[in-house]
Amino acid sequence: MKRVLVTAGASGIGRAMAEGFDAAGFDVWVADVDEAALADAPPHWTGVRCDASNEADVAALFARLDGLDVLCANAGIAGPTALVEDIDLSEWQRCVSVNLEGAFLAAKYAAPLMKTAGAGVITVTSSTAGIYGYPNRSPYAAAKWGMIGLMKTLAMELGPFGIRANVICPGAVEGPRMEGVLEREAAAKGMTRDQVYAGYAAGTSMRAFVTAKDIADMAVFLGSDSARMVSGQVIAVDGHTENPDPKV
Repeated sequence: MKRVLVTAGASGIGRAMAEGFDAAGFDVWVADVDEAALADAPPHWTGVRCDASNEADVAALFARLDGLDVLCANAGIAGPTALVEDIDLSEWQRCVSVNLEGAFLAAKYAAPLMKTAGAGVITVTSSTAGIYGYPNRSPYAAAKWGMIGLMKTLAMELGPFGIRANVICPGAVEGPRMEGVLEREAAAKGMTRDQVYAGYAAGTSMRAFVTAKDIADMAVFLGSDSARMVSGQVIAVDGHTENPDPKV
């Protein structure tokens, strides 16, 4: 049975990824800092408490693995929303640490396992902010751009060992986090939640947000033999973003 590890896999996009790989017949491992969410995972998954930005935690996690077929480096945080001059260095560093350094650490420890096997797949969750940038989100956008550069390099370094690496760039994803954004923006602008949603959706060709399952479906495809020659790619699952900064 093939094994997948999903970081930040106990909820949100990561949980959807884990469920997708489970349905595809994988042995599912999920790592997360949220112990309550880990406790709520299906009993046949292996859940491990792990801070993706802490090397000791990541090393201890991988020490438990005797093999790994697919890594979904999915851990990330939103970071601050502010003009660049108003962002504290500590806020910048925390955002970059979890997003970019978390992906680096996961890849660092996955690579030797996959090299030994002569095969493997590394899929990094970036963002359309890593393609276009995003106003008032400089740490997040910088980290997500960096994750694309990391993946491109991994694809070149690891390809000779039969290991593929790709990036998925979600757009606005339906769920509690985005609902919070919509509600806060609606309150700040004296608008309704639906008006703000429509403004964001208007920035895409499909005029809608994506779902966590949409992201998970792409991750499962990339982890499958059907994608055996897909590597070094930046794949946006976003309904085609036309305008990364919609005005509402």
